[in-house]
Amino acid sequence: MSFSGMYNTQGMLFLLMLLGFLLKKIRIVTEQGEKFLTDLVLYVTLPASILKSFQMELTNQLFHVCLKIFLLTAVILFLSFLAGKTAFRFLPPEKRKILEYASIVSNAGILGNPVAEGIFGTLGLMYASIYAIPVRLYMWSFGLMCFTKAPDGKSVLKKTCTHPCILAAILGLLILGLQIPLPEVLIMTIGSVAGANTCLSMILVGTILAAIPLRSLWDPTAAYYTLIRLGLLPLTALALCKLAGCDLMVTGVVVTLTGMPAGSTTAVLAEKYGCDAALATKCVVMSTMFSMVTIPAWCMLIT
Repeated sequence: MSFSGMYNTQGMLFLLMLLGFLLKKIRIVTEQGEKFLTDLVLYVTLPASILKSFQMELTNQLFHVCLKIFLLTAVILFLSFLAGKTAFRFLPPEKRKILEYASIVSNAGILGNPVAEGIFGTLGLMYASIYAIPVRLYMWSFGLMCFTKAPDGKSVLKKTCTHPCILAAILGLLILGLQIPLPEVLIMTIGSVAGANTCLSMILVGTILAAIPLRSLWDPTAAYYTLIRLGLLPLTALALCKLAGCDLMVTGVVVTLTGMPAGSTTAVLAEKYGCDAALATKCVVMSTMFSMVTIPAWCMLIT
């Protein structure tokens, strides 16, 4: 991975995000359009991108690497859960629940996949898809526990297995594991749809940013959270990757995705369960803005 390529990728992602910001500000993208864009990314372009990433030859080495990523991610997420419980215990419940959830659930799904693909290529996107599986499991279990009572196992399994990105990852694993040959027309269609994912994902992030007045973004609690989300957690992931003897590619993907900003569902759930929705939004926006600096910084440190 060259530094020039990384900077070009980061610059492209920033400009796409800026485009989304401007489209929302001049009302070309309305609230209804933003909802449509969200559904289009989550249900169409992102699953297609995940499917495309699994179209390669399976080797014993690749299988063991994917298994290692899955186990590493599960451990990192559990440590993130403990960090959220410890770091924000002094805050009132309506704030603490938000930050505990945001410590577990990042924006690795929407923002992480195009970043992984742009910096590390198709193989990096496949690794990111494996990373996303335990993230969804934690999101619907430990994540929801931050706002509600512990959900039952059946509910967790249903929400996880019916998520389009998880379905795409499972289908991709079957195609990869069984080496199922796909018709050329289907491969071309999946590739064409997947090609729109990075553009639409970053435009979507820009429209989310446009909804928040920039003057009101600063908040000491959100800044404290951002330091943990973008600094402490990826540092922990880096240490675990070194201990596990991971190669440069795996370490880069795992650390980069662990250092993603807060997931946009943080603000949605905060509003739904009567928590501090304003703080949740500030955490999402502030961590997203600073991640444009910390993501390339982590990549430089790793390489």
